Amino acid sequence: MALDDDIRLLSGVALFESLADEHLRLLAFGAEKMSLRAGETLYIEGEPALCAYVVMSGRIEIYRERETEKIKLADAGPGTVLGELAVIAPTRRLSSAMAAVESRVMTIDRKSFRRILEEYPELPELIRRRLAREFQAMVERLDALSSKLGE
Repeated sequence: MALDDDIRLLSGVALFESLADEHLRLLAFGAEKMSLRAGETLYIEGEPALCAYVVMSGRIEIYRERETEKIKLADAGPGTVLGELAVIAPTRRLSSAMAAVESRVMTIDRKSFRRILEEYPELPELIRRRLAREFQAMVERLDALSSKLGE
């Protein structure tokens, strides 16, 4: 995938929607790419989250492991970001992820992302607003679910 293709992919990721092409170019240029075989683990629940992953191709299965059982939570396809909070603050993986089929991912590390935030001081506020909107929407969904369960 050429740099322009990487930029186009990143521009469709909600976390990066506030970034201009010049910011996305810096992220894409510094990103590492990984190929995964079907069944290969990307990360494991509980380990330190040092980067976010953007699915470039294929499909990544998100799951939690309980005793000997894998409980599937979601599938992530191209353009999906996994572990986005890892680029903002130190955290641990809340789930595990593995390639359901042959897949390719791009890693965005915290250091690269922070460097862009430092160089472009208007960005943190834009990202904060987006995260606040998402959090509010999540609270509203939980309220709606709670009222349905209470009936």
